[in-house]
This record gives sequence, C-alpha cells and structure tokens, in this order.
Amino acid sequence: MAIKVLIVEDDSQIRGLLGAVLTVEGFEVSTAVSLSEARALLAHTAPQLVILDLGLPDGDGGELLPSLRAASAIPVLVVSARHDEAQKIALLDAGADDYLVKPFGVGELLARIRVALRHRGTAVAPAQVAYKVDGLSIDLEQHRVERDGVAVHLTPTEFELLSHLVRKAGKVITHRQMLTDVWGADYAEHTHYLRIYMGTLRAKLEKDPAEPRYLLTEPGIGYRLAAE
Repeated sequence: MAIKVLIVEDDSQIRGLLGAVLTVEGFEVSTAVSLSEARALLAHTAPQLVILDLGLPDGDGGELLPSLRAASAIPVLVVSARHDEAQKIALLDAGADDYLVKPFGVGELLARIRVALRHRGTAVAPAQVAYKVDGLSIDLEQHRVERDGVAVHLTPTEFELLSHLVRKAGKVITHRQMLTDVWGADYAEHTHYLRIYMGTLRAKLEKDPAEPRYLLTEPGIGYRLAAE
C-alpha cells in the first residue's frame, strides 16, 4: 500500500516537481494550493505525511499546525524560502517535524521524509529509480530512456507506465493496479488502455516486440519488467 502524502504548495512549478518526484518514489500524492483546500483534503484523504509551504494565498501554512497536531501525529515537513531562525524554532515547537529552506535538493527532501516516517514507525526504503538490462537503460530521476545508447522518446503516459514497472522490476503488477495508478479508479476495468500503451512501449523498447525481452505479460494477471 502506497504511503499517502499531501503537498500544500501554491507555486505550480514546485508543486509539480515535488509531485512528480514523490510519485516516482512510489508515494500516493495529493496536492492543495491553499489553506482551505488543504483543510478539506486533510478531512477526507487521511494523508500519512504533509509537506507544507508557508506562503499560501489565503494565509500562512503554519496556521495548519495546531489543528493538525490536535487531530493526529502525522509527520509535517515545512518547506519555505524564509530563513528566519526564530520562525523555524516556533514552527518546530508548534509541531513541525522538520524545516527545509528553499531551494533544497530532492535527495535531501527524500531523506528527511524517510527519517520523519521512520520516527513514526514506518520504514521507507529508497525506491528503485534506475534499470539497466541488455542494452535498455532507464533513469527515472533524469527522465531518460535509452536503447543501445540511443535516446528513446516516450509520451508522459508511456513514461508513467514504465516508471511503475521499473519501481517493481521483477514483480508482477496487476492490470487493475496499473490502470488505477496511472488513469484513476474509474478506469480499473479498461484493460484495452493497457494493451494499447504496452504495445507502443514494446515497439519503442523491444528489439523484437513479438518476442519481448523486457516487458513481459503474465496472462490474465498483468505485466512484469524483467529483472535480468
């Protein structure tokens, strides 16, 4: 079961980057752009970790901390461009687990997320983000796919499907799980979507799409990316 993370951030570029990174790492991500939207999502989605910006259009993100702490002990990581030490101390005393000053590195953010979750008894291993077998090279962090040293262009949906397979290389992912993760719960039965997209992925990645080396079918169950 994926760990649910709520990102409260009004900057669309930062919000998109954080969402993409955490999705690649295997988290289930929801986002809010304001205090009011964050409160609504907290009430209905039960996230297991919150990444909280301070400068929101309808108030200061720190206003969420008292109600969050009154209701639960979920980890809260504050991210802000503000460097004021007194404010950092006040937010940590109010219940924030950590405070990252923008700009920060993705690796540092992920490490601090793992620490915060570990302190709550949830161990999170770094997700697999690279794959290299028989001439096929995939780097999810760099968003790069190569076959025999030649770059392969994938559509966003193709790349998202491939990302799920890379993160669970060697393991079977069911049709329902892939459809739900990529297209949403409303598409859980639309297996023709998978057939079409897996066909295009094989055409781009396999030397012989009719006899796939990497993208393997588990009849009646789902798909698996060959581990070696």
